[in-house]
Amino acid sequence: MTQPTEFDVIVIGGGPGGASAAGYLSAEGLTVALVEERLIGGECHYWACNPTKTLLRPIEVLALAKAVPGVREAVGQAQVDVAAVFAKRDAIVDHLNDDGVTAALQHDGFAVIHAHGRLSGEREVTVTHRDGREEPISARHAVVLATGTRPAIPDVPGLADARPWTNRDLATMTRVPPRALIVGGGVVGVEFATILAGLGSTVTLLVRGHTLLRNSEAVAGEMVTESLRRNGVDIRFGAQLSAVTRSDADGVVTATVDDEYIEVDEIVVAAGRVVNTDALGLDAVGLPAGDFVAVDDHLHAVGTDGTWLYAMGDTTGRALLSHLSQYHAVVVADVIAARARGRQLGPDELIARDPHNLPQVVYTDPQVVEVGRTESQARADGFTVTTTTARYPEAVPDLAIFRDGFDAWAKLVIDADTDTLLGATFVGPEFAELAQAATLAVVAKVPIDVLRHVVAPHPSINQIWNPLIARRRSE
Repeated sequence: MTQPTEFDVIVIGGGPGGASAAGYLSAEGLTVALVEERLIGGECHYWACNPTKTLLRPIEVLALAKAVPGVREAVGQAQVDVAAVFAKRDAIVDHLNDDGVTAALQHDGFAVIHAHGRLSGEREVTVTHRDGREEPISARHAVVLATGTRPAIPDVPGLADARPWTNRDLATMTRVPPRALIVGGGVVGVEFATILAGLGSTVTLLVRGHTLLRNSEAVAGEMVTESLRRNGVDIRFGAQLSAVTRSDADGVVTATVDDEYIEVDEIVVAAGRVVNTDALGLDAVGLPAGDFVAVDDHLHAVGTDGTWLYAMGDTTGRALLSHLSQYHAVVVADVIAARARGRQLGPDELIARDPHNLPQVVYTDPQVVEVGRTESQARADGFTVTTTTARYPEAVPDLAIFRDGFDAWAKLVIDADTDTLLGATFVGPEFAELAQAATLAVVAKVPIDVLRHVVAPHPSINQIWNPLIARRRSE
């Protein structure tokens, strides 16, 4: 059967956002082509969020077991079964095979093209197949760019030649390196340190600055630092990686850090991301290649004529989070479908409302939950701010029920003029599920006086809210 060459919408990029957008658009009755040169499901499913959280979960569960009397005695000095952990990870990532998801998407009624797609003009895309064959396809209404990002490799002498691990290598590793050197003290770096240390590696973490998680509230970085060190991670602040050598493919890696030589079995890079727009043909439509694609709140590409080119998720640079791309999928599908039917959208109709509202979880021990703005970000944005903080279990003694050594901290950032929440940070064990309530409060601008009537069940982790929103009486 001959593949059509014209569609209502072409989506370039089959990650979680692109694939979801294609599905929503198809459900709206539009003909859709999803173009992806690698695996449908993208970075998140195969090499990032899903496999790394699968590797982390047994580490979290074992740590919890060892912190609960009665269970601690049963597990003793047990360690995680690495082979079983890897087997679960392999199942989660579908053994790096997308045949099943491709068939399911095709069953939903749209074309899946495993090829490289690049813009070649207005509503025009050139598809390059794996055998080098090229063919043009076109879109009647819109093209959506959802090509995501890839790991950045710092320009350090010898580093690239030493075949460093990135998230893709760590997420799919088949052995745990006895010694590992991690470059980067951000979210990815601290999660990698948690994984490798939890699976038995001796870990050294290099941080150029003087704190972990530098964009977070300071206490969050301090608590993660303390925990990693307690679990044997050697954290080097103010460290400068100046050279790397590796004698052979499976040989020892020698890293020069300041004036010291460090020998490890693998060097792992967690030093940021590069947007995948350098080979996307942006110059053919008047946009700079290799940059994030700036969009308005309808996710329309700024600087292009008409309303035919859209970008979403990581490609926009608004935030590098898979759940943002899945949210953008809904927005972009609604916008394109409405415009395809001839509807003229007002500036505030069907817009993305993600700026300053997003949640993120850092999966360390303790977990760090962040929603909206930090205090410093809120002040920089011109808000008059008040804050409330609490340390646990001191503020809610019954939280000690959940485990020995319960140690947590939380902070709310409040707009003093409207008495609404601008941001929240929660740091503690098993705290990830707190994100949704805080996100709802931030997005809906729920006044603190209303939040005080949202009663948390006893006993539950949700009780961490109680001291944060308690009425402050004047002296």
